[in-house]
Amino acid sequence: MSKRHRDAKNGQFVTETTARRRPATTLSETVGGGATGRERSTKTGQFVPNGTAKRKPSTTVTEDK
Repeated sequence: MSKRHRDAKNGQFVTETTARRRPATTLSETVGGGATGRERSTKTGQFVPNGTAKRKPSTTVTEDK
């Protein structure tokens, strides 16, 4: 499956080149992988508790359901 890449700060799609150049501020997602509606760390891509997302909004993103 192919991947899409997003800027972790504003959620906009970016090119694969940009994603490789800026891995610390880019999230990659599988196309058709489905969204969970949960919060993720922009640094690791791992799911984080809702409380962490509220305390650190600049380093977390919420997936759409």
